[in-house]
Amino acid sequence: MKILLTGGGSGGHIMPLIAVARELKRLHQQEDLQLHYIGPHDRLAFFLLHQESVKTHAILGGKLRRYFSLANIVDILFKIPFSFLQSFFLLLFIQPQLVFSKGGTGTLAVTWCARMLLIPVFIHESDIVPGRSNRVASAFAKKIFISFEKTEYFDLTKTILTGNPIRKELLEGTHEGAEETLGLVLKKPVVMFYGGSQGSQPINDFVLEILGQLLQNYEVIHVCGTQNFKQVKSEADAILNKGLAPYYHLYESLDEIKLKHAYKAASLLVARAGASSIFEIAAAGKPSILIPLPEAAGDHQSKNAYQYAKEGAAVIIEQQNLTPNFFMGQIQNIVANPQKSQVMQEAALRFAKPLAAKAIAREILEYLVKP
Repeated sequence: MKILLTGGGSGGHIMPLIAVARELKRLHQQEDLQLHYIGPHDRLAFFLLHQESVKTHAILGGKLRRYFSLANIVDILFKIPFSFLQSFFLLLFIQPQLVFSKGGTGTLAVTWCARMLLIPVFIHESDIVPGRSNRVASAFAKKIFISFEKTEYFDLTKTILTGNPIRKELLEGTHEGAEETLGLVLKKPVVMFYGGSQGSQPINDFVLEILGQLLQNYEVIHVCGTQNFKQVKSEADAILNKGLAPYYHLYESLDEIKLKHAYKAASLLVARAGASSIFEIAAAGKPSILIPLPEAAGDHQSKNAYQYAKEGAAVIIEQQNLTPNFFMGQIQNIVANPQKSQVMQEAALRFAKPLAAKAIAREILEYLVKP
């Protein structure tokens, strides 16, 4: 049994694929299962997939940007056409029985070539506003899995509401593990800032602006992104009072072990509004403050955030409204108010769909073994 996975290469695409891959292996515990991945080469993504025994195959990718860029010319004339050729011959070589796509850069080449070769295609859309690749692939996809009930654009007769796949291992954290792996003191409420897999410069700058004030009452986990780490660390070292330094924990990223313990220890999450972040926070049952990325395609992060906030699980602060006094007031209103915090936790858990990956894996396997 050969199943091919494809996704755009960012954490928001790769982590859900890993979650589905794990469930496929749990449900189909036979040696004939082979998992392959085709997508743009990303060192970290390929490393993580290799750890899951997924065979990786790189294509150039290429994308159509929504703004003028000379890179568009290179991508249109060279990268995208070559990606289609690469995908076609890789599919011929691998001969998968089904392609499961998370959308994103490069996936349209894979799904379109799968269509040409009469290979069934399933897709999953994380956001309320589908990306270009998934919009095109939805026309010929056999099944469309969605994260949000009111996802736009798709033919409702083909959609299945599953939620966004998360790794169930992220729900296994402990406070003891947080002390050991993250060095947390746990004498103050823990606030975690998480700007997504790429980090967020505006959120990083804001954390540094209020860091001294923040650490007076809270312990902080700050995940700043790989590219921003050196600059943020340098600025934080210059700001930090030695007496408060033990309460500040800066990371460029968190591996799965650290992340699950961080989710467990946190009293409040402050994050962007990508679907992966929202569904992980919800499954962990944590109150959150969401700061949607203003430049997100189709304004999908704002739409994700407001749909989630309707449940009462999150507070939304638009980036242009991110001021120290207002933000600190919001944190205080949640963390120092046990009743409000409890209501938000319950709302998060009601919204959560921790079995999304298992549901998708089951649909894939049932399709492949049907009479």
